[in-house]
Amino acid sequence: MFQATVVKWILLYLVISPTIFILCLSDLHSNNLLAAKRKRMSERVRKMFYHAYDNYMMYAFPHDELKPLTKTFTDSLSELGNLKLEHLPQQYNGSALTLIESLSSLVILGNYTEFEKAIIWLSENLSFDVDARVNLFECNIRVLGGLVSAHILATDSTNRLVQLIYKNQLLDLAEDLGRRFLPAFKTPTGLPYAWINLKHGVIVDETTETSTSGCGSLILEMGALSRLTGDTRFETAALRALRKLWSMRSSLNLLGTTLDVATGDWIEYSSGIGAGMFLLCVLFSIFYEYLMKAYVLFGRDEIWKMFQSAYIGVQKYFRHSPWYHEADMRTGTATYWQLTSLQAFWPGLQVLVGDIEAANSSHREFFKVWKKYGVLPERYLLDHQVLHPTEKYYPLRPELAESTFYLYQATKDPWYMEVGESIMNSLNAHTRVKGGFASIRDVTTMQLEDHQHSFFLAETCKYLYLLFDDSFLLNKNYIFTTEGHPLPVRSNWHEKLPKAYNLSNGSSIKTGKQRKRSSAMSLQICPASMIHHEPNARRLESACHIPDTGADHRCFSDDDCGVDANTCRRRSCSLAGYCGLWSLI
Repeated sequence: MFQATVVKWILLYLVISPTIFILCLSDLHSNNLLAAKRKRMSERVRKMFYHAYDNYMMYAFPHDELKPLTKTFTDSLSELGNLKLEHLPQQYNGSALTLIESLSSLVILGNYTEFEKAIIWLSENLSFDVDARVNLFECNIRVLGGLVSAHILATDSTNRLVQLIYKNQLLDLAEDLGRRFLPAFKTPTGLPYAWINLKHGVIVDETTETSTSGCGSLILEMGALSRLTGDTRFETAALRALRKLWSMRSSLNLLGTTLDVATGDWIEYSSGIGAGMFLLCVLFSIFYEYLMKAYVLFGRDEIWKMFQSAYIGVQKYFRHSPWYHEADMRTGTATYWQLTSLQAFWPGLQVLVGDIEAANSSHREFFKVWKKYGVLPERYLLDHQVLHPTEKYYPLRPELAESTFYLYQATKDPWYMEVGESIMNSLNAHTRVKGGFASIRDVTTMQLEDHQHSFFLAETCKYLYLLFDDSFLLNKNYIFTTEGHPLPVRSNWHEKLPKAYNLSNGSSIKTGKQRKRSSAMSLQICPASMIHHEPNARRLESACHIPDTGADHRCFSDDDCGVDANTCRRRSCSLAGYCGLWSLI
């Protein structure tokens, strides 16, 4: 009997073991294929970057940006870019904007030799003592952010800088630029002017109109500059403006699009997460992004409270299934039902706060529009499912690639790599020209426009590369500014480490033999889901969640009910006295 049993087990083993062996080989083969594909894709992105970069250096450097069709340049950062060449000040040779924007990308690609050459050139030639009127917001995110980030990378001992003896040249340039920003904040409200002359400060009769992001989204770059230099004026000015702007919110925790920095009055009341109705009023979306990222970078609880209230307002008044429309900040009434290409950053932000489900839902809709036209149009009318009649262009924007990168980091779903490959194929098919990469004037005809924006190298190529090769992020913790410049998350940059965001239904994270409640925010990780969770642990808590007052969910009024973790909808009190999403039933 014993011998028969042994024989049965041996036979069973002989039958099963080859199957297990074949399955293991199959998994190994699949992993090898995936790794090989990622390597091929990353090399293709590398070639895209250098095609754009080399043409800029050949035909446009040291001016701001390349015009790839005519192989000439534009100085787009300042209003001097609107002047003809013969009318430019004699000493003005551009700000080398694209070079500055490319610095961190060069490090991520491992090209330390070119990075060193760029630092040497900038330290010897770049000067901000020029009679040029620049947009404060754009100069902050592009130039100041690029210099601060590159300084941090240059002083990182893990980067292989060989020839260069770095002596904080980039930080010196950043500090000089930051000081030239400060006169813009000398207003009755503390909200900065939108425009500043780098040599003379605020000019006479300067416009007092600015955008929400223009005065509320300066905190990352200026805050980092203060932490690096010890000069608190930069962070103080940006934080004062942010606090003032938040105090101007409506009772619904919504903000408008444009305002007057002298009076503190709103000019345009429509609000959303995209670009606004008119191009002049763009980018209030970045306000939400910088609240979240400033909390991670500096650990200020007051900024987290701002973000949570603002995020709930967005989910309550802007969200319509996977889409987000615009609404009046005073009433929450929908104003414009439209998709703007800048909204495509939103799924990436939702990854950081833990709303993976909502991020995936919106991302898939953006990608459907991309596939419909071959690229993502600047504006798409949701109520009619057609293009905006005049804003049909695509200026090589990075937002969809950015969100794709974050969602892959969060889920490791290879489908997002297929999305990245599709984006890369479209860019090569429709925008690549002999002199670089050109913007698209009309997505219906694929007519090209003679402009290669600096953010194509700072962001679009960077996020596509990181999607396929994230080795730069290994054992490091960065947040990326809105222009794609990495800033490290350092505990010594926190005035105090943020309190854990305690939740009644958060996931369990195991550390050693202990378990602790955890949310996407309390982990302090970007992207949050780069942490490997236990297979059976529930997903991380959404940032918009507010628990019901009672653990048993009993209520006397709607005030006793919180915000649902999955839908971000306000719960209400039923006639039976229980909190729930009764309005959706």
